Amino acid sequence: MPSSEERTRQVIETGIRLGVIVLIAWACWGILRPFVMPVAWGLIIAVAIFPLHVKLVAALGGRSRLAVALFAVIGLAILIVPTVMLMTSSVESIQQTHEAYEAGTLHVPPPPAEVAEWPVVGERTYKVWSAASRNLTATIESYGPQLKEFLGTALGAAAGAGGTVLVFVIAILIAAALMANAEPGHAFVRRLATRLAGEDGAAFVELSIATIRSVAQGVLGIALIQAVLAGMGMLAVGVPAAGLWALGVLVLAIVQLPPILILAPIAVYVFSVSATVPAVLFLIWAIAVSFADAFLKPLLLGRGIDVPMLVILLGAIGGMMSAGVIGLFVGAVVLALAYSLFTAWLDAPALDAAGS
Repeated sequence: MPSSEERTRQVIETGIRLGVIVLIAWACWGILRPFVMPVAWGLIIAVAIFPLHVKLVAALGGRSRLAVALFAVIGLAILIVPTVMLMTSSVESIQQTHEAYEAGTLHVPPPPAEVAEWPVVGERTYKVWSAASRNLTATIESYGPQLKEFLGTALGAAAGAGGTVLVFVIAILIAAALMANAEPGHAFVRRLATRLAGEDGAAFVELSIATIRSVAQGVLGIALIQAVLAGMGMLAVGVPAAGLWALGVLVLAIVQLPPILILAPIAVYVFSVSATVPAVLFLIWAIAVSFADAFLKPLLLGRGIDVPMLVILLGAIGGMMSAGVIGLFVGAVVLALAYSLFTAWLDAPALDAAGS
């Protein structure tokens, strides 16, 4: 039996080893933490579109590397081209507004009477809008501090949007790399899950894949479609800062709120500055975009996992609060995945029966 001195020495050595391990783990986490969100988003993209990748490989005669390269090029083009267009439109609108203000030719049309009937903000919005239509310079001077604060917030949001686009670019490249190594990666995940969960490990992996695809296609995919369509409509009628409004539509769609909450006031603005025909067409377009999920969800979510929308809502909002816009996407998927795995764990016998 070891003496007290030997036991003390063993405890001290064990403590030192644990301390070194914790220190190394902490250092590794500090180095890898900036890559957590891009890697998570890249993994989600890779899992969500892998069936399409398989079809593309078959169409290209089994040339997997060419399919991955095409995915990377097309994905970056889909991301960068609309972003550049929306940013260019926003910058041009701001420049034109500033030039018109400096030249004294900028005039704000009077608000429609319906604006005063908007809930909560209608009366004050009508008052400020009316004052701006009568004397824009005096209105801007009277709200100088608020406008400075708003502009600072807007510039910070624009900088954050640029960082988000960079994260998306990195995530697409990571997704391409993961798809290029899909088979060994899938085998590794199955081995790890089996090691952690025993015989149910493989079933949990398949459940995770199904959940990720369900949420990515049925929630995030629909939200992106609605945001892009809304942005195209706003660009067509010349709405200032269309890119920022499209981002707002994206946020609302992901948190399961109707985009009409943003598009309706914009439609009122379009009626006040445009001719009747384009304004009516934009209103019809806004309504169609807002309710597009009614027929898109059965197509994209019909074969997916049944995840309560409250779970997705909490994941999207929590993710955005903790990691910005990219967290809006990742948070919804991660929380939905955790919910699916937890409910499957609670109902393990049913999962075993399904797997058999």
